[in-house]
Amino acid sequence: MSRCFSLTGTTNWCFRSTFKRSGLRSRITDLEDGTVMHCWVPKTRKDSKPDLLLIHGLGANALWQWGNVVQHFAPYFNVYVPDLVFFGESHTTRPERTESFQAQCLKRLMEAHSVQKFSLVGLSYGGFVGYSMAAQFMEAVERVVICCSGVCMEEKDLTEGVFAVSDLEEAGKILVPRSPGKLRELVAYAFFRPPPVGLIPSCFLSDFNDAMCGEYVEEKRDLIRAIPKDRKLSNIPKLTQPTLIIWGEHDRIFPLELGHRLKRHLGDNAHLTVVKNTGHAFNVEKPKEFIKLLKSFLIDLKPPPGSPVSIRSKLQDTLTEGDSKH
Repeated sequence: MSRCFSLTGTTNWCFRSTFKRSGLRSRITDLEDGTVMHCWVPKTRKDSKPDLLLIHGLGANALWQWGNVVQHFAPYFNVYVPDLVFFGESHTTRPERTESFQAQCLKRLMEAHSVQKFSLVGLSYGGFVGYSMAAQFMEAVERVVICCSGVCMEEKDLTEGVFAVSDLEEAGKILVPRSPGKLRELVAYAFFRPPPVGLIPSCFLSDFNDAMCGEYVEEKRDLIRAIPKDRKLSNIPKLTQPTLIIWGEHDRIFPLELGHRLKRHLGDNAHLTVVKNTGHAFNVEKPKEFIKLLKSFLIDLKPPPGSPVSIRSKLQDTLTEGDSKH
């Protein structure tokens, strides 16, 4: 055989099956400005459910980063899982590379699916995009979860030793790997206890790189280059929405200090939770804890006294029952 069996393709198929079993379908939306967005959307949207947007980070498409999550939230929410621009089937001919542009594309995507108000969860780079959405569209975003995303980093942090890799070009090569060696480096940085990728044949790692990082390589690296450009804490808007910040205790990509910095920036409006003995990929290292944190924040179990019983409060028994099965 000239090539190894495609483990990436098989895993991708499994995640697609999970999304479909969770009541989602794949949709392409042309924003008619040179931008095309792909998103997993509910087959049947129910007005009785709140809406939830899940925003992935760098490294793979939406399927891989949310494949183990959607089944836990689809019973309670209308779940929307887009591919960001230059990931999966989303792309643009426009020159913008900022998280602000990504946020505007997602907002237009949600409007195209008739979603006016929603909560969101952003992982890593997706946290930058989600934060920008919440700041730009305060009337639309109800609750915000930022996961291991250095939103409060400053350009000067690159030269002051805050990051394990301070050279943007090198960071781009690691975060958007094109060789088995760089993918192994990414795994080493992302996990507190890295899986034994050194034992995985290079052909499997190359297969992953070709499938997930083979297209729009420079465009993705441009997204990384755009993050710190002229970034100052004083220019970062403060959110008004209730915000949960989740961070891995030993994150080497965005150090925990940036989580504390974001908490100080947002004040009493935000809560920081640190997941012990995990790194940047805490959602993979401790998925049950991650899902539990999301559920406890996104689903109101106790409505205010005298208020009508909300859809979320009606879910209390269902949520408790569902947790006992996982």
